[in-house]
Amino acid sequence: MWLIISLAALLCWSFSDLFSKVGSKPDDKLSHWKMVIAVGTVMGIHAIIEIVSGTDVTLTDIIYYLPASSMYILSMILGYVGLRYIELSVSSPICNSSGAIAAILCFIILGQSLDSLSAVGVITVCTGVILLGITEYMEDEDAKRLRQLNANVKYTKSFIAILLPVLYCLIDALGTFFDTVILDEANTFLPSIFHYLDEDVANVSYELTFLLMAIIAAIYVFGVKKETINLKADAPKGIAALFETAGQFAYVYAISANAIGAAPVISAYCVASVIWSRLFLKEKLSLKHYISVAIAIAGIIVLGVAEGLAE
Repeated sequence: MWLIISLAALLCWSFSDLFSKVGSKPDDKLSHWKMVIAVGTVMGIHAIIEIVSGTDVTLTDIIYYLPASSMYILSMILGYVGLRYIELSVSSPICNSSGAIAAILCFIILGQSLDSLSAVGVITVCTGVILLGITEYMEDEDAKRLRQLNANVKYTKSFIAILLPVLYCLIDALGTFFDTVILDEANTFLPSIFHYLDEDVANVSYELTFLLMAIIAAIYVFGVKKETINLKADAPKGIAALFETAGQFAYVYAISANAIGAAPVISAYCVASVIWSRLFLKEKLSLKHYISVAIAIAGIIVLGVAEGLAE
């Protein structure tokens, strides 16, 4: 059963990537805030269901978990902005390399040991991401334009195109680092600031914080900017939000059932994202791109295996 749930998480998160990309039009400067509204609304509904089902969450819990949830939400916002500037098949592997940065942070700041398999994963991921960034930025404009003909989308070479997914990676890694502190009952790092939270409570706290962010974004988009909902253009955002929340739900149960098996399976969801981008979005990368992506994905899977073995 754990394998089925793990595959469900993999598919949900990869389809969330796909529909987030579809809903992030290059000419819509508010698309990232609309994505926040969609994701925060769905997560808020799920949080309310969890509370009604018996999960006890207090305002203190939400505040305690704020260091982690704020980093996760900020990284997602930057990720949604980035989807307007770069192919999903380039963005997704970079964004999902955050596990390597989180491992480095835990090693340096918390003094946690880094086993040889994790070290190999970290080095592999960093190598792939660096090569991917260099390949993307150094690519000839004419070659890039030819690649993008089938996708009917034109991305110009720019520093911000690579910077945004890299920022997502770094900030998401900070979220994972704070998670390590808050969700580790035996951790004594900064005890006056953090205290232990149960995973279910932490998850609902995160979803309620996202709901608050969605309300703020809605006030800005619909109240200040006077935008209206366009069902054709905005429907993919809602679908992405459903897949994002469903993937998160499946992830928790899969890891609880069999971490050693589930972690590497779920960590490979960016592989599916790259496949969907090729099949449905008609994105086409150069050979150098694909080699760099393959290296980064291999490192992510190695880190997933190492995480599973450590559980």
